Amino acid sequence: MPRTLTRILAVLITLFSAGSLTTTAAADPLYPSPDPDPFFAAPADLGSKAPGDVVRTRRIDSGPYVGTEGWQVAFRSTNSGGKPIMAVTTVLVPVGVKNPPLVSYQALINSLGSKCNPSRSLFNGELQDAMGAMLPIGRGWAISLPDYLGPNVAYGAAKLSGMVTLDGVRAVRRATEIGLSSSPVAIAGYSGGGMASAWAAALQPTYAPELPIAGVVAGGIPADLEQMALGLGFEPHPGFGLAFAAAMGLEREYPDRLPISDQLNPTGLWFREFTHDECRRFLLFHGAMRSADQLAASKSLMDSPAAREVLYENSLRRFSGTPTAPMYIWQGVYDTLTPFDSVKEVADRYCRAGAPLTFVPYEIAEHMTTAAAGFADAWNYLEARFRNEAPPVRC
Repeated sequence: MPRTLTRILAVLITLFSAGSLTTTAAADPLYPSPDPDPFFAAPADLGSKAPGDVVRTRRIDSGPYVGTEGWQVAFRSTNSGGKPIMAVTTVLVPVGVKNPPLVSYQALINSLGSKCNPSRSLFNGELQDAMGAMLPIGRGWAISLPDYLGPNVAYGAAKLSGMVTLDGVRAVRRATEIGLSSSPVAIAGYSGGGMASAWAAALQPTYAPELPIAGVVAGGIPADLEQMALGLGFEPHPGFGLAFAAAMGLEREYPDRLPISDQLNPTGLWFREFTHDECRRFLLFHGAMRSADQLAASKSLMDSPAAREVLYENSLRRFSGTPTAPMYIWQGVYDTLTPFDSVKEVADRYCRAGAPLTFVPYEIAEHMTTAAAGFADAWNYLEARFRNEAPPVRC
């Protein structure tokens, strides 16, 4: 999540969640419209299933991704409050390859609508990194793209995304009809997808200790949401739409702790309704040059302990867990979107704990340029892990 956008997000959270501020009418979180396809509906007995258990599977037309067979798997996962949720992942398997390695790729979502999740956006043109995500297919690997923001499309909920990612891998391996139960597994992603991937790596030793992970590659990681929220301001900004969406996504995941919608004025409630089912490009276009000042019921800015706790809970820098799977992290030193020092601190802690980490800094400032610079080596790193080569350590 970009630094400037998260500053705006922090304004939204701290402004809208302080209970003593002047309110409009009480407003519950506004969730995405349910997908009309019954495949996405959770069964009544979901709570009786274990994390990663398969709810249902189906074959799908893989559409433009020629040379692949497509599947979707619905499975049981866990939200940030420890409650069962259902999630979905989309799997593309290269035709004619027996027992291919499996890569869980956490794509860029940055959205609020269910149509923006990979299960839909792979085929409707909304997924920004769809073709890049297909590079593993060219290496003969299968790829799984989970809807890692969960059924409520809780944009900004990093811990949630890590748990859904791990349960998605469990589910694909348990779906025997796909034939990947004994495939070596890797996890990959960049930016928001890198955050989900890095959280999956950190959570795996305690949340999914039985899951064998050959390697994890993650870049452009937003590692400390509180740090990124420093320097608050109310000025209009071209990226305001994404910041507002992240605030709404976090409210969806933490409705009792972040009642942000209660603090929206009529214009804010209208904008919430206008954007609650939309994807990244729509959010950017219609949010450009708006501000929290325009949408809030009060101009007061108050410290909110509840909001800060939520930011802490979703900041990798503050999570004590250490990955045990081989891991490759790359980050732009001068990245103006995701701060380098917080990622470096996480990497240093992992190294001190003996984690098998390769940390690669790039002397680059532009966020997506760093993605392009690092992904080739990241894929090569995973290929070596699939060959059972010993992971290098570079701290």
